[in-house]
Amino acid sequence: MCKTVWARVRALVCRTMSGARPMRGDRGMVTSEYAMGIVAAVAFAVVLYKVVTSGAVSAELQAIVKRALDAKA
Repeated sequence: MCKTVWARVRALVCRTMSGARPMRGDRGMVTSEYAMGIVAAVAFAVVLYKVVTSGAVSAELQAIVKRALDAKA
């Protein structure tokens, strides 16, 4: 098994040093990272929307706004 691993490493190094393309490219990697970031952001936005529009949080936010508007300067 060790000989097989060394043979693969040697082939990969020789291929990379000779200017040939590596076995695995990074094509599409950036696009998939952006897609995962967008999915995570949308999921966070949905959770935040659900929390803010819940009854308890909505009532608390209304109370804060009411206190701010009723405050004397």
